[in-house]
Amino acid sequence: MRAADGCHSGVGSELDTHNRARSRLASRRIIADGSKLVAAVSSGGIYTSTNFGGSWVLNNLPSKSWVSVASSADGSMLVAVPFNTVPYTSTNGGVTWNTNNSAFGNDWHYVASSADGMRLIAAGNVGRLALSIDGGSSWATSNVPVAAWSAVASAADGSKLVATISNGRIYTSTDAGLTWVSNNTPTFYWTSVASSADGTRLAAVWGGSSIFISTNSGSTWSSNNVGGDFISVAFSADGTKFIAASTVGPNGKICTSTDGGATWTSNNVPNNIWRSVASSADGSRLVAAASGGIYASYSAASPQLSLATTGESLLLSWIVPSTNFMVEQNSDLSPGNWTPLTDSPTLNLTNLQQQLLVTPSNTQSFFRLKAP
Repeated sequence: MRAADGCHSGVGSELDTHNRARSRLASRRIIADGSKLVAAVSSGGIYTSTNFGGSWVLNNLPSKSWVSVASSADGSMLVAVPFNTVPYTSTNGGVTWNTNNSAFGNDWHYVASSADGMRLIAAGNVGRLALSIDGGSSWATSNVPVAAWSAVASAADGSKLVATISNGRIYTSTDAGLTWVSNNTPTFYWTSVASSADGTRLAAVWGGSSIFISTNSGSTWSSNNVGGDFISVAFSADGTKFIAASTVGPNGKICTSTDGGATWTSNNVPNNIWRSVASSADGSRLVAAASGGIYASYSAASPQLSLATTGESLLLSWIVPSTNFMVEQNSDLSPGNWTPLTDSPTLNLTNLQQQLLVTPSNTQSFFRLKAP
């Protein structure tokens, strides 16, 4: 999700004027299930939470003008960028941090991470796009022009990337940043961009009332006039559930969509100068940072169980939920005949889905997810 004075899913923020980045809450990023959070205070420190934001710990870092943070799916790999200096990384959820000196100078501002935390993309407000494949230990420049980059986002596996130029166009890459294509989008002061887990669905906002959406990795774009002055956008791993923050003086608002951006709802939240938003993988947990605090929203969601055949086995999958659901099996749908599967699911870092490979015990088998 996001970074900088805005914030997403993926990542990015605006800095055409740096004043906005100096709001109290510079950025924060939510992980797959929403339990672990990281927040950066501009001209302050970095805080982490391991209980959905219920309590926070100030990390042992110097006070800096932090403008962007990103996290791996499990919350262990963190990266933070102070204004115009080198990135900092952590491999233990913020307990300790390392300074990452790059081999080249860059006007560091924005950063996004793959789900495993190893592939990073960082951008400068007046500089380059930088790539790392080792969690920030080393960096290389990407083959794009020096520009006023304003936001970056990454697919879960880091193969598909998106970056925006302030008062420019949107660039996308489908080969982990080796080559880039300038998308046919309007020239706007883009402030935030987000990516679905597979990199197919993208969203971008530009400080105006319309939200731009792509369903084909940036090949084509459409826009919805939602109404507002949007600074940050994020969505669920499958790209169907949106959250966007609008900031117009004290009358900023939070808008959400549950149908891929086709329709939008203005949420009942306090008027505020919103800076940044993020979403859990399943879209049930939302976080928004304002100039005066962090707000969280939770709506209980029952994930949809998908089935696919793999030889004689079945692959069961569902988007990472905010609670630990159990898979149960039944041969005849009798109410008392449901039995839990003992194998534990694994997290697929390419699409942020839990997956479980099973061999049905009967020729006719039914499966369901049950909350604990």
